[in-house]
Amino acid sequence: MHTSFALALMGVEFAVNGSAIPDVDFDIGESYAGLLPISSKINETRELYFWYFPSTNPLAEDEITIWLNGGPGCSSLEGLLQENGPFLWQYGTFAPVPNPWTWVNLTNMVWVEQPVGTGFSQGTPDVTDETGVASEFLGFWKNFVDTFGLQNRKVYISGESYAGYYVPYIADAMLNSNDTTYYDVESILIHDPSTSTEAVQEQIPAVAYVDYWAPLFSLNASFMSFLHEQADSCGYTSFLNEYLVYPPAGPLPNPPMSNDTSGECDLWDAIFYAELLINPCFDIYQIATTCPLLWDVLGFPGSFDYTPAGATVYFNRTDVQKAINAPVEQWMECTNNNVFAGDGSDSSPPSGLSILPGVIEKLNKTIIAHGALDYILIANGTLLMIQNMTWNGAQGFSSKPSDEFFVPYHTQDNPSTLAGAGVFGTTHTERGLTFVEVSLSGHMIPQYAPSASYRLVEFMLGRIDSVTEQGCFTTDTACTNGDGTTNYTTLCENGTC
Repeated sequence: MHTSFALALMGVEFAVNGSAIPDVDFDIGESYAGLLPISSKINETRELYFWYFPSTNPLAEDEITIWLNGGPGCSSLEGLLQENGPFLWQYGTFAPVPNPWTWVNLTNMVWVEQPVGTGFSQGTPDVTDETGVASEFLGFWKNFVDTFGLQNRKVYISGESYAGYYVPYIADAMLNSNDTTYYDVESILIHDPSTSTEAVQEQIPAVAYVDYWAPLFSLNASFMSFLHEQADSCGYTSFLNEYLVYPPAGPLPNPPMSNDTSGECDLWDAIFYAELLINPCFDIYQIATTCPLLWDVLGFPGSFDYTPAGATVYFNRTDVQKAINAPVEQWMECTNNNVFAGDGSDSSPPSGLSILPGVIEKLNKTIIAHGALDYILIANGTLLMIQNMTWNGAQGFSSKPSDEFFVPYHTQDNPSTLAGAGVFGTTHTERGLTFVEVSLSGHMIPQYAPSASYRLVEFMLGRIDSVTEQGCFTTDTACTNGDGTTNYTTLCENGTC
């Protein structure tokens, strides 16, 4: 039975008319969306919203990839509409456009709003930690797999930001289930992930980050002098110099001034508020952003909530909700309510201080990517986390990431979806873990550097052996010989050598 026809029979109640998405004047393709419960209980009221797109790529037949946004409490429909979905509506743009860099070109994709309390998901949050989040997700996932007949698929999981908690904990739960019928997780890819403490990923590397990107911050000399004095006094300078080394100097001690209650060592916020005086549109997710503040159809362009008079948030529209089988209700990109019960905090330790090393050891491949222009989570903080981890018999990386991350030249030249190529950052792989720092990208790599993100997914899926290799994208028929090898004559004739 043809896959699409089989899906139509099994998921008919979830089918979405790809030609009837409001404001989208093209067919987005076959997809299925709706709510499924997080358990098999007859009276289960907790449900997660998903939007599933089967791929036409023949290499995707035995796999499926999950995308999760972070928060906690931020909707994965952000990822679908502005990062890696089949249609895009980016900040300040006129209308939705087809996305040539959608991951659906490579693999079967499902975007899931989770945990309970996020986006269109239903029910009252009752989890207090990541073990609970993972348990509820696995319950949902079994229902999803059964609904669409996706048993015995390889599972890939990707996400960004707070998904640095979600993805490793869910992968760990899947691995521990010993059930490959539903949970045969193969690899994970996390972008700009929250994997350690705020001190390590924000405070300690902040001043060095401003030094490196000084022209983009343009802070005056007296304030920079103050920052350096405080960084020295708080122990940040010496900590970074001593522990961000290759090979690692040993396990990280407790971060300096971790019990500071005076606020004098909160240099990340000091930098942020000073920068807002210079650049009122400063975006912690992409530091090269300047005014004017662009309207975002999701209502959250960068660092600020912003909805101009007369504008509406796309997924908060009744016509959109009906078209995608969503509840007709108030939708927010990031909820104002706690998605964790009790005091509203996640009681689990960051994954880099707990389960991530074990996940790396059990998986075929783990990839951590970090945008160079991200300030909300800083690349050197992620590297500090890696240098503190022990996996597969050794601690950290033995050498600094310095290999060239290469993004293939290509012929995708639509002005609506331009994306770069060539050497796009640095990378390093050891013992099953690959780190990539992505040039010219902020926090949301699939949004700011879609071609680079696409290449990382090809690596995650095993379509290429290394992110350093040159050649074609595996789906670029304009420069391949039909067997996946590069046709350099065609490529050069197109001016993209």
